[in-house]
Amino acid sequence: MSDKGYARPTMRSRELRANATDAERKLWAQLSARKVADVCFNTQFPIGPFICDFVSRTAKLVIEIDGGQHDWNAAADRDRTRFIEARGFSVLRFWNNEVLKNIEGVVATIERALMDRPSPSPSRKREGDRQSRP
Repeated sequence: MSDKGYARPTMRSRELRANATDAERKLWAQLSARKVADVCFNTQFPIGPFICDFVSRTAKLVIEIDGGQHDWNAAADRDRTRFIEARGFSVLRFWNNEVLKNIEGVVATIERALMDRPSPSPSRKREGDRQSRP
């Protein structure tokens, strides 16, 4: 166990990737290889003690695909979302049937969210790049 109070769930992430749901596989086919807005996503990526379905670390965007179990577990999902958002990420949630029946609409929503995110801060100018010397 780490000093943060939880163990990094690497083995569980691997297991989830190997046993992806139909909805996860369908969305991954759209997100993999920078197919959406040229943004890199990881699948089943841990943030703190939680494993998120899809994460773009550079865009600070988490995408969760929820099945029926999330309907009765809404309070836990809200706590999870608050934890993730407190680390600077935005969270988008879609139902399984949304992904399976309207993948174009789901991808369009993700693209809009990516366009609305502020771009990363430009790197600071190096000292050797000064225009004038004293």
